[in-house]
Amino acid sequence: MLNQASTDRLELAKLLNISDLQMSYITNVEAGHGLIKVGSSLVPFANKFPKNTKLYKLMTTKPGEA
Repeated sequence: MLNQASTDRLELAKLLNISDLQMSYITNVEAGHGLIKVGSSLVPFANKFPKNTKLYKLMTTKPGEA
């Protein structure tokens, strides 16, 4: 889960029993940050990838960065 709209966050919190601390990982965060659900666990992640690489240009989903 990446940054989510407030109404979606509330629904996800109820559905997945997400704590307030865990919610901070999907609330107003920059690109590449979020939560991964693995089994019954929620694992926070921050995936900061250097933008000045060929690999980034292949992977980006932002128009104009490719």
